[in-house]
Amino acid sequence: MPEPAASSRGCVLGFDFGEKRIGVAIGEHLLGIAHPLVTIDAEANDKRFAAIAGLIEEWQPEMLVVGLPSYLNGDEHALTQLCRKFARRLEGRFNLPVQLVDERLSSAEASQTLKQSGISGRKQKSVLDQVAAQHILQSYFDGLAS
Repeated sequence: MPEPAASSRGCVLGFDFGEKRIGVAIGEHLLGIAHPLVTIDAEANDKRFAAIAGLIEEWQPEMLVVGLPSYLNGDEHALTQLCRKFARRLEGRFNLPVQLVDERLSSAEASQTLKQSGISGRKQKSVLDQVAAQHILQSYFDGLAS
């Protein structure tokens, strides 16, 4: 189960890391509700981290949550290690605690959520990653509540 940050009251940013895009969600410990925020559509690390730095400056989160992908059976795959590296970089660059959260099926759940909202097919591309980040962050909050 995830450990809450010391104050458990502030803003939290959640990330769905991908090699081409990073979905970002926001929520607060007090409310325990995550919302999609933005998709960072850049492959170059300098652009990605500049965008993240801007979000951190704007929202002043007390911690960060990063989705950790794996196969359904729990085995790790290539993206798992990239996500761990991304999480370490976030922690090192921004001096904020980072919590890794199981993200199995988050993209499928995000796609289903969007379909239920009337957004399907190619129209999902621009928001799918941030909705996946929302699911990851909500999973973190739900883990605190149980």
